[in-house]
Amino acid sequence: MIQKNIPENEILNALRSVIDPATGLDLVGANRISGLQVRGGDVLFLILIDPVQAGAMEAVRMQAEKTVAAIAGVKKVTAVLTAEREGPAPSMKKGPAPLREKLPIKHIIAVASGKGGVGKSTVAVNLAVALAMDGLKVGLMDADIYGPSVPMMLGLQNAPRPVVDADTKKLIPHVAHGVKAMSMGMLVDASSPMIWRGPMIQSAIRQFLEDVDWAGSDDELDVLVVDMPPGTGDAQLTLAQKVPLSGAVIVSTPQDIALIDARKGIAMFEKVGVKVLGLVENMSYFCCPGCNTRTDIFGHGGARAEAAKMNVPLLAEIPLQAEIRMLSDAGTPVVSARPDLAEAQSYRALARDVMASIALERQDDTRRVAG
Repeated sequence: MIQKNIPENEILNALRSVIDPATGLDLVGANRISGLQVRGGDVLFLILIDPVQAGAMEAVRMQAEKTVAAIAGVKKVTAVLTAEREGPAPSMKKGPAPLREKLPIKHIIAVASGKGGVGKSTVAVNLAVALAMDGLKVGLMDADIYGPSVPMMLGLQNAPRPVVDADTKKLIPHVAHGVKAMSMGMLVDASSPMIWRGPMIQSAIRQFLEDVDWAGSDDELDVLVVDMPPGTGDAQLTLAQKVPLSGAVIVSTPQDIALIDARKGIAMFEKVGVKVLGLVENMSYFCCPGCNTRTDIFGHGGARAEAAKMNVPLLAEIPLQAEIRMLSDAGTPVVSARPDLAEAQSYRALARDVMASIALERQDDTRRVAG
């Protein structure tokens, strides 16, 4: 049975009980509410703020969500703090609103997972390097602010802090294995915890997109791979809505508990109009290097069945392999360090499937190596 939409007036009336501390008025009376969207029991709205108020307004955002969630029939509430008043609000149906400034990037691909610990960053790094090995101009943006692992996987954990170009006033990304990379792990000490609220995370991600010199001497990047934060919370939803994504790759392990979260990730991208390019089953199986016996530690084939159920392609089945882990820890992605391995060839095939999905022409097989 299809649930009827909650009346917008009912939601606005509830929000009149939430006070804006800057004006003393309620959120509606202070003209803070924008872009109200209702689909069945799902509610989305923006709270317009001055950027300097982001910390203080986080408590107001949480109160607004709690207030609307108390309305009968409401299943999920998403309130997003934003300082942007120009243009239409992000839509649950029409997909991401483009950034105000055109980015020098042809395609942006998100690598996402419904939960952490499934090897999403490993897939993102090897996908980016594999695309570069096919002759494309590639960037890798580590949007996993709380747990940045891209620097270590690219061998950049001891690289100097990125510098700002004197002319463009933009950060110059480091380059490794033919890929331009930027991560919070390059800007802060690895042992420093990131104790940030949602608005600060969103601001950091936006700066990574707009304030990094991704193109450099090139006219533009062919593709930027974004290592997304795990989960489907506010940060992920906002990124999916604000960034003009060409598509998303969802990473999961085979067991049901991980596939439940992968299903949520697919649903999130579909809700905001982002094409899901397919599902990757990571840690698909384990093959003993001594006896060559295969063991399905987490089960096997779960992602294939889920992909068929969700009507998306199964892009790859990557095994659990000790060498992949060791090479990642050493900062040498398997796809470039051991191109002879079947696992590396799986990543090359994944890259070409992604290229085909977004109609990105392959240039050549010449490997770009830098850094």
